[in-house]
Amino acid sequence: MPRSFTTDPHSHSRPNEVVVRHIALDLDVDFVTRLLTGTATFDLEHRTPGATQLVLDTWQLSVDRVTGSDGADLPFALGDHDPVLGSALTIDIGTAEQVVVKYATSPEARAVQWLEPEQTASGKPFLFTQSQPILARTWIPCQDSPAVRVTYDATVRVPSDLLALMSAENPVERSDDGAYRFSMPQPVPAYLIALAVGDLEFRELGERSGVYAEPTVVDGAAWEFADTEQMIEAAERLYGPYRWGRYDILVLPPSFPYGGMENPRLTFATPTILAGDRSLVTLIAHELAHSWSGNLVTNSTWNDIWLNEGFTVYFETRIDEELYGAAYTAMILRLGRQDLDRAVADEAPRDTWLELDLAGRDPDDGPTKIPYEKGSHFLRLVEATVGRERFDDFLRDYFDRFAFESMDTATFLDHLTTHLLEPAGVSAEDLQVEAWVHGPGVPDNVPEFVSDAFDRVDEQAAALVAAGAGALGELVETTGDWVSQQWVHFVRALPLDVDHDLLAAVDSQFGFSTSGNIEIATAWLELAVASGYVFSEPRVDEALAGFLTRHGRALYIRRVYEKLAATERGLVRAREIYAIARPTYHSVSQGVIDRILGGR
Repeated sequence: MPRSFTTDPHSHSRPNEVVVRHIALDLDVDFVTRLLTGTATFDLEHRTPGATQLVLDTWQLSVDRVTGSDGADLPFALGDHDPVLGSALTIDIGTAEQVVVKYATSPEARAVQWLEPEQTASGKPFLFTQSQPILARTWIPCQDSPAVRVTYDATVRVPSDLLALMSAENPVERSDDGAYRFSMPQPVPAYLIALAVGDLEFRELGERSGVYAEPTVVDGAAWEFADTEQMIEAAERLYGPYRWGRYDILVLPPSFPYGGMENPRLTFATPTILAGDRSLVTLIAHELAHSWSGNLVTNSTWNDIWLNEGFTVYFETRIDEELYGAAYTAMILRLGRQDLDRAVADEAPRDTWLELDLAGRDPDDGPTKIPYEKGSHFLRLVEATVGRERFDDFLRDYFDRFAFESMDTATFLDHLTTHLLEPAGVSAEDLQVEAWVHGPGVPDNVPEFVSDAFDRVDEQAAALVAAGAGALGELVETTGDWVSQQWVHFVRALPLDVDHDLLAAVDSQFGFSTSGNIEIATAWLELAVASGYVFSEPRVDEALAGFLTRHGRALYIRRVYEKLAATERGLVRAREIYAIARPTYHSVSQGVIDRILGGR
């Protein structure tokens, strides 16, 4: 029998007693009622002798009937509703090895966003799900813990003029009757089950990769993602074969709350990475890296999310280095360190540990950048200590040894010590492992990354601040070959007390307020708000409102709203904008901004 499941504070399920091994979905998608209705059939494994109950997670699901494989009714009960965890669905199964749940979602299902035609590029309705971290239960009754993996298949019926896709084997053309059948033969946790329905077209990128998007977006997306096949090959050279068949990308409408979501076989991506110059496609390297770290070896609970995201940031930058060189990657690493330092300053000390304590909280309310950047910096430290070749051998073996399993922090640290540190003659004390994993902030042995490109940016920013707007001409002459990472660093290097006339001159010259690059635009609007410049320049205030109503990507709108909420005047303006923007945001983004602004 496989090892026991870790107790998950964010799931009602009891997989050590009875665990789901396969789900078969049969669903109708109704854009009028905004409901998914149908059945979920569960194949079960009894793990504890005498266990006669199956416990599933649900959130405002209407459960009409539960039957066994013979069609006979099975007793069931829905527990009290918890606003974060939802309700436990407890089914008396006896010795049954299969059960069928007939159910419907709520129109307020938090994983599902139903978009009106005016919210899409095609002018047709759109639906997508976002199940991470614990929202799968809002559209599928399931054991909604990252430690529980299932295979699944599905039949989904949609309007005949729309295409349905899932994190599974997908079609490339519409069916005549609007019925689609899917299969995911590799076991995945519930948060990686995903569905999208819209007016979509497909373009091939390589032998095993392609992109889906709305008709007016798809060709531009195909151009932007031209390096995808090379990224897959680079990832395989580093850490072994890609195990999911195809790697396709779906570009969603702007309300998608994340940069990307690593749904197996079909990454969901924000349109904000379509900068028109391929400057933001490292996000694809990140989501691809999840095919190993996260999807292949998964964190046991959301307290262990650094084992997912920290590994993925490390892996992403290794792919970047393979494709674009060490100098380019050094800039990414320096920006990551800036994000880490800011997160440490902003978060409560306990939330800056690598192993988190999110019990009693919505995991979406946990720290944003700590698991990503502190985790990645820790792995960079390990690499520098034992050597890259030895560390790569360790990671390649790690992904192979624990493929399609879950991992908790204690087990990983024991494995790290036994299979890497001790053979290399390194102790956990040498690395300050305890300070990294179970301590606040950033330990003093954090790696430093040198970037000549950023050093030149710092010189130009300092010269501009010292000389004023008169030095703009020289800046223009020396920045013709700058990439977007240098511009982000430049904006971050400008002091908050810089003269507003200088900011106006810089913005007029480079168009930061209306930049199509979301990284640059966000950094600039943060500066404009924090310096008070936005309140003295109506044009920038208009750009601010446009940015926050046009984008729904939680990480970036969160940064701008946080800057606004830091002052009374800014908070008033934030609430004015949010009153208009909130209905267009996904529930994930709504929850984030609700907390920042003190409720709806």
